[in-house]
Amino acid sequence: MSDTGCEFLRGSISCINNAFNYLIKNRMSTLTNFKSNQACDLSFSNNKMKIIMEDGREISIPLEWFPSLRNATEIELNNWRFIGDGEGIHWEDLDEDLLVSELIS
Repeated sequence: MSDTGCEFLRGSISCINNAFNYLIKNRMSTLTNFKSNQACDLSFSNNKMKIIMEDGREISIPLEWFPSLRNATEIELNNWRFIGDGEGIHWEDLDEDLLVSELIS
């Protein structure tokens, strides 16, 4: 690597270190906790239920944990709706309700 390339890398590393030290000194975090207990989408595949959370997380849960879902037909599984703005999931045909916060805790 040329001297110019090395100087550039040293300068970049120094800049990153300075920014990191500033954040620590001022008690600022670059990570923010935006975790949500609200789901925004739901799908089924390979004997699993996949829940997409409002904050972008994807949670996959075995249907085996829920006998009524495990034994349901594809039509029954897909006849669901969110309740409480995504705080819960309801299956009318199965008379089943699940609380999202309990699934992710």
